[in-house]
Amino acid sequence: MKNPSSPPIPSHQPPATKPAAPNHQPLSVYPKLAQFKTVAALRARLSALALDLPLDERMRTAAEGSPLAEPFAIGGVRVGNRWCIQPMEGWDANRDGSPSAHTLRRWRNFGLSGAKLIWGGEAAAIDPAGRANPRQTLATPDNRAGLVALLDELRGAHRECFGTTDDLLVGLQLTHSGRFCRPNDQRLEPCIAYHHPLLDEKFGLDAGDDSVVIRDDEIERLIERYLVAAGVAREAGFQFVDVKACHGYLLHEFLSARRRPGRFGGDFEGRTRLLRTIIERIRDQYSDLLVAVRLSVFDTVPYVTSRDVGQPMRYDELLPYDCGFGVDANDPMSIDLAEPLRLLGELKRLGVATVNLSCGSPYYSPHLQRPAIFPPSDGYLPPEDPLVGVARQIDVTRQCKEAQGDLPIVGTGYSYLQDFLPHVAQAVVRRGWADFVGLGRMVLSYPELPADVLASGRLTRKRICRTFSDCTTAPRHGLVSGCYPLDAYYKNLPEARQLDAIKQRRPSNPSR
Repeated sequence: MKNPSSPPIPSHQPPATKPAAPNHQPLSVYPKLAQFKTVAALRARLSALALDLPLDERMRTAAEGSPLAEPFAIGGVRVGNRWCIQPMEGWDANRDGSPSAHTLRRWRNFGLSGAKLIWGGEAAAIDPAGRANPRQTLATPDNRAGLVALLDELRGAHRECFGTTDDLLVGLQLTHSGRFCRPNDQRLEPCIAYHHPLLDEKFGLDAGDDSVVIRDDEIERLIERYLVAAGVAREAGFQFVDVKACHGYLLHEFLSARRRPGRFGGDFEGRTRLLRTIIERIRDQYSDLLVAVRLSVFDTVPYVTSRDVGQPMRYDELLPYDCGFGVDANDPMSIDLAEPLRLLGELKRLGVATVNLSCGSPYYSPHLQRPAIFPPSDGYLPPEDPLVGVARQIDVTRQCKEAQGDLPIVGTGYSYLQDFLPHVAQAVVRRGWADFVGLGRMVLSYPELPADVLASGRLTRKRICRTFSDCTTAPRHGLVSGCYPLDAYYKNLPEARQLDAIKQRRPSNPSR
């Protein structure tokens, strides 16, 4: 760990900062979390894994003084509690980017959740060409009315259920999908920062095709589109915008663009210039609009897609590894937080109001970013107990919070904790390891979880996300996004039968 401010992790403890090497063990080696019925049982499993994961004995209600019920200020705005709804990439808007009935329903559920920080709710593309799928929401002038409708749906539901929106902070995530653009159909139409040899191989990109590499003059126009999108979000009534720099998308890829010549690559200053410039321009143009960043604070080597235990692609010929951000160049399976911590300091200096820390990419390292026993169709069996992945993200967030104490930080990676999510979330916030706890796929099956925890301290077990990964597998095949196993709304859609057929015919041969 290249972070002098943090104590070394004892050598006998599986480090929370290193993705596990594949062990080629069968799936059953890792017990499903749902089989742990008590906090004591989970503690025993954590002890067996030598993981230091905060875990309170019981979840407390707001009336009992739960840390999760405490208000917290972001950019001068009083946010009513410590629950955050993460932005999720929708596959259910209309082709013109406007919300469908599916999209509006999801946003209504976000409002009903009881969370007081809504981090975008949706990944909205800054232009049609930057979409990750043809039915992604757009943050463009033509879709201003659609964004207003989403915000009205969310705020109206929240007001009906909780009486006020005065302590509710809602933003919109602005994104360009870069290497993973699919604006017209399932075909990739990439726009990349540089040729990454492993990702080029994995996704079938010609390493000699420079037409897909965005030019510096095109970057200037890209910055303008971010500025326009921020203005649209502001006019629609959003209180902040998230300049998305995570999960392998364009702005995240620029952070590792050592192989790119010119002003937007090479050294740290060059690789962070695009992100910093977009933030500066938005803040200069719209002084009353808060700016946030969702950041993949560390990465890893891309993994092979297969039905087997996950294995990293061969990278020995690329050492020292120059294609990662937040990784050790001499051992890219390990984390080096030196540059990420430096970037967080820069973001704070630029006036970024809050950051949301994630990692890796769902396209090439889903076990790192979304710990789960059940992999998505384009994934692989977990190479480590998913609890290790949860602990890794929580520990890295702790280190970032310790280094940048007055920068509000949202932590992620909690859904795999399932019944014990509130126990860990409560302990993390109480210890000051993170200021907010972010929920993503969990709110697809159980949007009211934050409200239930704070009101009664009890969960409805049949609604708890078990990380079946259908919410990823479905959109990977062009189906609308949602929780097919647990939400009757999606279970009864025709797409549910299509999803079942897709899972049955998943190829057994490993691919790139």
